[in-house]
Amino acid sequence: MEAFSSKDMAMQAQKKILSRMASKSVAQMFIDDNSSEVLDELYRVSKEHSGNRAEAQKVVKNMIKIAVKVGVLFRHEKFSAEELSIAQEFRKKLHHGAMTAISFQEVEFTFDKSVMINLLSECRDLLLKLVEKHLTPKSLDRIRHVFNHYANPELLTHLYDPQGNLWSNLSKICSGLNHMIEEGKL
Repeated sequence: MEAFSSKDMAMQAQKKILSRMASKSVAQMFIDDNSSEVLDELYRVSKEHSGNRAEAQKVVKNMIKIAVKVGVLFRHEKFSAEELSIAQEFRKKLHHGAMTAISFQEVEFTFDKSVMINLLSECRDLLLKLVEKHLTPKSLDRIRHVFNHYANPELLTHLYDPQGNLWSNLSKICSGLNHMIEEGKL
């Protein structure tokens, strides 16, 4: 006999609908202004670095889809105790990564791309471990795409160049991250 759960069906529908609607206007319904500004700056960084508007949009869209799907899973309490422990570890690693990114921007000559790449890789791996039983391979590929995109050594070097054209974007990103940390959102 097949087990049927309307709650599971509703959750699947929410994940599907919200992932198809992932756009800036929809994202603004789910995230605050500060987070939206950080996403905008991340888009600008990607666009400027790659010279590819479509790729920059895809990365940010994937980021939004991931956040929405993980949020739906949390809302529906789909994570086991072990997975919640992984989620806590991911949150701590993300917080540490944000603090490191801010520190590298604020203190001259401290930027170390290998540290940032390692932090982003660890965050990616923890997030994949958290959602591997809940999301499709396509969604897992989206997670890899986002983290690998921002862990690109050339992008990081370009971003953290104080004389470069992305420095003002980095300053705005770090300001937004600082604000998120102060509010306890990151």
